[in-house]
Amino acid sequence: MVAGPIRTALKVDFGKSAQEQRHFHNRWHPDIPTVGKIVPGEVVKVECVDCTGGRIQNNDCADDARDCDLTQPHYLSGPFEIEGADPGDVLVVEIQDVQPFEDRPWGFTAVLDRRNGGGFLDDHYPRSAKAIWDFEGIFCSSRHIPHVRFPGLIHPGIMGCAPSAEVLAEWNRRESELVSVNTLDRVVALCPQPEGVHAGSAEEDLRAKVGREGARTIPGRPEHGGNCDIKNLSRGSKTYLPVHVPGAKFSVGDLHFSQGDGEISFCGAIEMAGIITLKFELMKGGIRELDMKSPIFIPGPVEPHFGPGRMLTFEGFSVDEAGKQHYMDVTVAYRQTCLRVIEYLKRFGYSGEQIYLLLSCAPVQGHVAGIVDIPNACTTMSVPMDIFDFDISPGAPIPRLDMGSCAYTSDRR
Repeated sequence: MVAGPIRTALKVDFGKSAQEQRHFHNRWHPDIPTVGKIVPGEVVKVECVDCTGGRIQNNDCADDARDCDLTQPHYLSGPFEIEGADPGDVLVVEIQDVQPFEDRPWGFTAVLDRRNGGGFLDDHYPRSAKAIWDFEGIFCSSRHIPHVRFPGLIHPGIMGCAPSAEVLAEWNRRESELVSVNTLDRVVALCPQPEGVHAGSAEEDLRAKVGREGARTIPGRPEHGGNCDIKNLSRGSKTYLPVHVPGAKFSVGDLHFSQGDGEISFCGAIEMAGIITLKFELMKGGIRELDMKSPIFIPGPVEPHFGPGRMLTFEGFSVDEAGKQHYMDVTVAYRQTCLRVIEYLKRFGYSGEQIYLLLSCAPVQGHVAGIVDIPNACTTMSVPMDIFDFDISPGAPIPRLDMGSCAYTSDRR
């Protein structure tokens, strides 16, 4: 049997803004209308814009990252009705391919201003910066972070099915409760926000309802996955997603050419517009069968490989930079791990912002090494040494190279 052409289930129009296109949405809500139907067993192509809807430009100024309107991301393609899907089923999504558009062979990594989203290290790097990456087949390089080149593990940051009304209400309950008891000097959750809402082809009344009730796409959530930013959900992977509404209402977006574990600068993968090829299957009654409380996945066989002994690994512990002891705090430990890498690589002439961007998008591996030895959690970050065109191993001579500059904002002092 000869396979026929693969159907494109959704096409992007780069002549229009993402807000003008009725096959995108930027909130999770069960009532957002579907944009088409996919039959289990069918393979389809789905075109996606980048997470900002094309607001970040290929230039040498980071004003667009500084001024990014965070009421709008992410722009997701969908939702799609999966024929025969019922609440209680599990949708099995196989990623067969992900590629950038041929006429858009570039992506970006950005640090957002602390006053507008910030990032994992915004106490140290509070101002916006960005790097543009050019794609060369499976490889990428950046004029903003010279002497680095690596293969991308290309993947979607977001896949998920729509929540039911009950699941959505639970998300809003617990996240608003967190906001109400917050004593930190930062935003801890993003509750429903009517400003910037896009509800696909919904008419005005429904659009307003989605604005009042719809969950932001920024965080992942246990009941459906969503924005999990797992770099190993790449080509050949299978993800098992719980179905909460008739037809599943599956959506996908936030494509990444590459990402490091943690995506630490927030807009920290190599964000891109592109085309994802997907195959769908259904497990009827799968939630009960798997006793599923959150999605599960099987990684694909495609992954960058670096030679034995070619990963330089740094440790961090739950003692912060002020010397305060924290009890088994993995977040504090991973922040310290990241800072150790930045301190080390700055010796070669890079700025802190350049390394911060690089650790967000290069295929670094982050791990929880120890979480039982009180009071210190221990985390690690392994950096592939071969992504650099010079030797970064301990004791290697420090070369005199032009490390250039990432793109900063025009008001940077």
